[in-house]
Amino acid sequence: MKRTTVTGLMLIASAVVVNAAFMLLGIAFDYPDILQRPATEVLARFAADPFVIGVGFTLLAAGAAMMAPIAVRIARHVPAGRIGTAAAIVGIAAAVVQVVGLLRWPLIVPFLAAAMGDATPARRADITAQFSTLNAVLGQAVGETLGYLFTAAWTMLVVIALRRAAVIGRLLAVLGFASAALILTGDLIPFGVPGADAANFIGYVLWSVWLVALGAVFIRRGIRRVAPPVPALAS
Repeated sequence: MKRTTVTGLMLIASAVVVNAAFMLLGIAFDYPDILQRPATEVLARFAADPFVIGVGFTLLAAGAAMMAPIAVRIARHVPAGRIGTAAAIVGIAAAVVQVVGLLRWPLIVPFLAAAMGDATPARRADITAQFSTLNAVLGQAVGETLGYLFTAAWTMLVVIALRRAAVIGRLLAVLGFASAALILTGDLIPFGVPGADAANFIGYVLWSVWLVALGAVFIRRGIRRVAPPVPALAS
């Protein structure tokens, strides 16, 4: 199987995994709306179905982790240069910060949720404080703020690199830039900017479409390279 085909399949797979995990968490955990509720309620909801919710966040982290090898592979499909190198580095960074932010759910939160069951009022206050700190540091600061920034930057760098290499057309480039700009609005959510959360959500929907479309482009390129020559008709 050609490298371009593998890259294309990875792009599509990452979009499928992330969206499937997001849907699972939406059904089982009311994610991401649950994050706006009190810590005690969030932990109680988690404790009600820790296995399914933990699997959902593990899948979400796995989908985010796929950005690292995808970023490296895409950089190999464009001419060597600063933009390709920068795209690979930023893509790896985007994967790392998102994985670090998401893995708190299956690795740390289950213990906090379980401890809330028979804890004293003082202990419950301590647990909720720990949970709030985790959300603020690993969730908002690392996973979300840096995640939005690096994901948007990686997308823009990839679009520029692939356009220069004549791999994608104008429509796919516009879709990539638009989704990146909307994803970046997620960093405005903590400041209470109206519509930032909706714009960020739309950005990720468009970004998923862009990933699948880009994957299709790479798969087509792989098929074209392995297609046998058409024999000339006998005269």
